[in-house]
Amino acid sequence: MTTFITHWVTSGGIVLVFLLMAAESCGIPFPSEVIMPFAGFLAAQGHINLTGAILAGTLGNVVGSLVAYGLAARFGRPLLLGPGRRIGIRESHLDLADRWFERHGLLAVLVGRVLPVVRTYISFPAGLARVPLVPFTLLTFIGALPWCIALAAGGYAVGANYDKISGPITIVAIILAVVVVGVVIGWLVRGRRQATARGQS
Repeated sequence: MTTFITHWVTSGGIVLVFLLMAAESCGIPFPSEVIMPFAGFLAAQGHINLTGAILAGTLGNVVGSLVAYGLAARFGRPLLLGPGRRIGIRESHLDLADRWFERHGLLAVLVGRVLPVVRTYISFPAGLARVPLVPFTLLTFIGALPWCIALAAGGYAVGANYDKISGPITIVAIILAVVVVGVVIGWLVRGRRQATARGQS
């Protein structure tokens, strides 16, 4: 089983990085702040190639951004705020990206690639405005590349020194798991209470 998992990560890890980063740039909430550091970590363990992972993440950003651009240009906000809600797109996300784009124009495409939340949704207002496609694609690549390099390098550094820091990481992981479970339980309880209150009103 261990051999199978290692082979899967080695052969499919870079493809998975590409797909997840493309999905993030389409507005689906797969955070690059998790994807790329984990890719760097796997590279440090020898499962995937670091340069390949960085390029896959960057190209995934470009492809996903082009898809988001095309959807916005073709269908506009009704699609984004209708079916788009099912994948996590909210009006507040679009409003934030809109403000950035209105303030900075095409420069927002470049700078927005290194800003959380903004980087995920900046392609939508660019598509709505139908900015020139070649500059949009070029600025997306230029902005995404250093972001992917920085995050992957951080994960690589952790992976290279994992034996030294595995203990603290395990403790933090356990604490986070407990917190996440508590939040989920609280969310479920709150949802049931609200449903009960609505049923009684």
